[in-house]
Amino acid sequence: MGWKGMGMGMGWEPFPARSLPLPRAWGRRFRLERGAGSPRSPPNPARAVALQVLRHEEFEEGCKATCNGPYDGKWSKTMVGYGPEDNHFVVELTYNYGIGEYRLGNDFLGITLVSSQAVSNAKKMGWPLKEVTSGVFETEAPGGYKFYLEDKEKLKQDPVWKVTLGVSNLQKSVSYWSGLLGMKIYEKDEEKQRALLGYADDQCKLELRAVGGAVDHGTAFGRVAFSCAKDELPGIEALMKKENQKILTPLVSLDTPGKATVQVVILADPDGHEVCFVGDEAFRELSQVDPNGDKLLDDAMAADKSDKWFAEHNRKKVSA
Repeated sequence: MGWKGMGMGMGWEPFPARSLPLPRAWGRRFRLERGAGSPRSPPNPARAVALQVLRHEEFEEGCKATCNGPYDGKWSKTMVGYGPEDNHFVVELTYNYGIGEYRLGNDFLGITLVSSQAVSNAKKMGWPLKEVTSGVFETEAPGGYKFYLEDKEKLKQDPVWKVTLGVSNLQKSVSYWSGLLGMKIYEKDEEKQRALLGYADDQCKLELRAVGGAVDHGTAFGRVAFSCAKDELPGIEALMKKENQKILTPLVSLDTPGKATVQVVILADPDGHEVCFVGDEAFRELSQVDPNGDKLLDDAMAADKSDKWFAEHNRKKVSA
């Protein structure tokens, strides 16, 4: 069983431990910028930690589910990970052509990878590393997103061990993610104000860590996404309505040119972290690894003349 939000005035009723179906896969979305001396997207940091480009897609207008943030112009997304999206955690990198920079908040605290190869590659490529504890190195991707690399042999299932999000009230957040969304609690440390949750032993875990105040999403905020059976999506939406929880995007269909149309419903947790559930059947088709992904990304970067256009018109890309 789940539990009520004790002492928090939430008024929640107990929920079964599997209020929601076991997701097949999940991932995290990030916003990218083109910074001085750094590429717009993943090649250097991704290859430093041995991530693969799984697919790359370009869009001429903004996404109606704000997949690229609250922007209307041309954008792209690049999926990177250690294997197919069917059974690996993946990172979605979004690039808005007209945005010059984003402001980080304290909502995303890092991704932890377990891979001695990633540490070795990063050192060989001269990627800045800082040893924060024995065998654990901190590094930053362009834009300031933190990654933690554990110098150990890869985990059998997926080198991506956990994603860490900042929360303002640990108990309240645990009640939402476990009691309402049905995640299993693997660890909970009141003294350190952190908890580790997940849907399965062999999947990437979600770590919640109290930040000692309000959560600031900045303008670089992202989204976590889970796939589940399409038929479950209306029930997820209905459950959130029943429990008076925030729904950012009611159930909607999203088109990708030349690919499958997927259905999603997007929620917000107590701190405003965006949580997307996507219909698995169409997502399986949409998320197939594209053997041309690397080339499509390289071609898109070579064709990106947005910086030149803004310079020729004596304009600067806006700061989000």
